[in-house]
Amino acid sequence: MDFSNLIQTVLIYALPVLFAITIHEAAHGYAARHFGDTTAQMMGRITLNPLKHIDPIGTVLMPLLLYFATSGAFLFGYAKPVPVNFGHLRNPKRDMIWVALAGPATNFFQAILWAVVLVALVGLGVDERFFTEMARAGILVNLVMWAFNLFPLPPLDGGRILVGLLPWRQAHWVSRIEPYGFFIVLALVVAGVVGAIWLRPLMSLGYSIINLVISPLTALLR
Repeated sequence: MDFSNLIQTVLIYALPVLFAITIHEAAHGYAARHFGDTTAQMMGRITLNPLKHIDPIGTVLMPLLLYFATSGAFLFGYAKPVPVNFGHLRNPKRDMIWVALAGPATNFFQAILWAVVLVALVGLGVDERFFTEMARAGILVNLVMWAFNLFPLPPLDGGRILVGLLPWRQAHWVSRIEPYGFFIVLALVVAGVVGAIWLRPLMSLGYSIINLVISPLTALLR
């Protein structure tokens, strides 16, 4: 393992990852408060301070260990989930959808912003590899978080959205998976199922949408 390459990779990804995690988690808290639940606010989790959202094991230790163990081929991690008491929402089943959707939505918006930064850097002739690689990392990180969190299995955001959309009986059945959901998702990730049937197709769609959104700026800077 080339230590200098590791340091360079960490520096390139550090800012995009911190923004992606922090704004994602804070968005859940803001949305929950908007729909009537103040749990996250009372626990000081509606904040843009990244230290409040970083999990020492899930955000730092696990990704580093996986990076070394797989030579950078496989990474996985997680942040501290923002506490939400869905029973306190004004309309729990409906509002759950918006609270869950808030996080991935901010990631997709951030991916667009990083794409704008990248196009602007290239269009203005800024030939600094560190900044262009950081912008590319910002797009990648946020699209991965957007797509992965929309996977329809609790406790991921996509699972909560699915519970909110399903009729009560089916929603109750899906919600019972949540205590085991993390381990099921991890197993599916390691087996390559999530990447093959979910991440790659959804991220391809995400890149296409972003290219369409920023195409006027790209044409202007040519």
